[in-house]
Amino acid sequence: MKFFKIIIIFILISTPLNSNEKDHELLMATLFVQSSAEFYANSKSIYKAAENNLKELLQNKYHTAALEQTDNYHNKPPAIILDVDQTVLDNSAYQARLIKNNTSYPDGWVSWAKEEQAEFLPGALEFLQFALSEGVEIFFVTNRVKEIEEATIKNYQKLGLNLPKKKDFILSRGENNWGSNKSSRRELLARDYRIVMMFGDNLGDFVDIKENNLSPAERISVTKKYDDYWGVSWYMFSNPMYGDWEGSIIDFDYSISRDKKLEKKSKSLDQK
Repeated sequence: MKFFKIIIIFILISTPLNSNEKDHELLMATLFVQSSAEFYANSKSIYKAAENNLKELLQNKYHTAALEQTDNYHNKPPAIILDVDQTVLDNSAYQARLIKNNTSYPDGWVSWAKEEQAEFLPGALEFLQFALSEGVEIFFVTNRVKEIEEATIKNYQKLGLNLPKKKDFILSRGENNWGSNKSSRRELLARDYRIVMMFGDNLGDFVDIKENNLSPAERISVTKKYDDYWGVSWYMFSNPMYGDWEGSIIDFDYSISRDKKLEKKSKSLDQK
């Protein structure tokens, strides 16, 4: 009997992680966002640091946060570019539904966004209101689709953020034939504004897709290349639930099975 127990234990510890562990992986990430004091403190810290830096950046006419902005921007009015999901709005409730329903993105995403139930990330509203009070224009460059743009605006309004109706301040994926690469949208805004700050939860919120869709090691090298921007005019929010950080580990092949994804992730662990 003892021999068989040893065999069973050996099988358990040597068997590759399965889809149940994949589900647990998303469960842990979502719980961190929704229930940890650490996530709250991190978001608050980022927005407070940005608020403390904003006035100095506004005074420096030779500063720009957009790589797409190259010349003749010194006297343009200031603007800030932000992503929406997990940067301004917390969509972890949608991730919780995926877990509960045993489904995956994009199942139910559009209908969830249209419910207008997302909350602001800690510190977001206070920072946005401060920036507006300093005469800064606010723009959201998002890969939310055009179909949910109106719901996004109403969600903002429910939470106390009212932005000028005269401007198209949300630049959505699918609008004007824009794809997921945000570079062209940043370039468009840079024609009329000096971009003083940018916020996101994904490297592609700051750089061109050619520098984003790379291997994990290459993406880290790209990030280090822009060390002078981080914490000054670029602000990154950690998102453990999803993002291109995950895509790079699985070679951006989301069509493979859950077990195959988990196998690739397990092989990427560094045990020194």
